[in-house]
Amino acid sequence: MEFARNVCGLDADTIENNPMTKNPVIDVLPEQKSVFEKGGTMRLGAYKALLKENTSVRKFYGKDEVYERHRHRYEVNPEYHEILQRNQLVFSGMSENKRLVEFIELPKEKHKFFVGTQAHPEFKSTPLKPAPLFYEFIKSAIEE
Repeated sequence: MEFARNVCGLDADTIENNPMTKNPVIDVLPEQKSVFEKGGTMRLGAYKALLKENTSVRKFYGKDEVYERHRHRYEVNPEYHEILQRNQLVFSGMSENKRLVEFIELPKEKHKFFVGTQAHPEFKSTPLKPAPLFYEFIKSAIEE
């Protein structure tokens, strides 16, 4: 929301907080809106993400695809993908059908370490084998 508001200049919100927002950057996907038992719209379990070349996320994982666990029902609204990317938000991981944003980041010249994910890497992380995103975040903080 912060990026959509302050970089893209949108009066943006999520429908979870403001169902009447003019710019629902975070929304339930259109095919899920007719599902009234909302538990049915939730993405649960491991889903594949295709990682974009030359991104931090791909470097952190060391491969071009990963499976991370999910537990959510809201997504980056596909109607806003173009404006977000045009303003340099990098979609560094996408679902197989290229519709769902799995990872985002900002270029290093914009921010030393700005990475986000829709997934829950903490579900597979342990103290002795931390998830790549956590490991790299802590490493970046130590180096700073």
